[in-house]
Amino acid sequence: MFVGALIFTTLIAISRTETQVEAEFGSLNDNEVKVGLKEFKIRRFLAVVCGLATAGAMITGDVFNFTLLVALIGILNIGIVSAVKQIDVLNAAFQYGLIAMIASLPLFGGAAIILASTGTLSILEIAQLSFTTPMMFFASLLLILGIAGETGIAPFYATKAEMFRTPGSPFIIIIHLSSLLVIVRAIEILLIINKPF
Repeated sequence: MFVGALIFTTLIAISRTETQVEAEFGSLNDNEVKVGLKEFKIRRFLAVVCGLATAGAMITGDVFNFTLLVALIGILNIGIVSAVKQIDVLNAAFQYGLIAMIASLPLFGGAAIILASTGTLSILEIAQLSFTTPMMFFASLLLILGIAGETGIAPFYATKAEMFRTPGSPFIIIIHLSSLLVIVRAIEILLIINKPF
């Protein structure tokens, strides 16, 4: 996943955006929506940083660093669409931003409870523990809630869906990719913390 995130980030760094074609209602005309050079530079920079943060979240061995990178990914996802001059997209980004900021409380709270329960935030050291306490289960629930809010998955996906109407692939695709990879990595970490086997 780390290598995949780096490869996709490299592709974003060297790619150009597409021109979005919108059909006009009630006629056969098309409306082309292009990304300006200034907006292109800002969005490409934020997409590259989002890709690097995603790659970092895939390889980190520390729960706090993982939660910090997930929060950074949420902020960067807002930034990628914040340069767009479309009211609907900006409203969706604002609503997603509110959810992402609120989700940071259970995200970091879960990491703090894991530290209090185990005495460490190292995933390798937590994997060597032979016990799972009820507080670790509670911390896992908080982490799941925080990650769901930051990445915009169910039940919070409704606030993020309108953001994808903006032109500018592949910058929008990094939002999908970062969410997908973070969820897969979060499942791995939660399985290590809770030791179901």
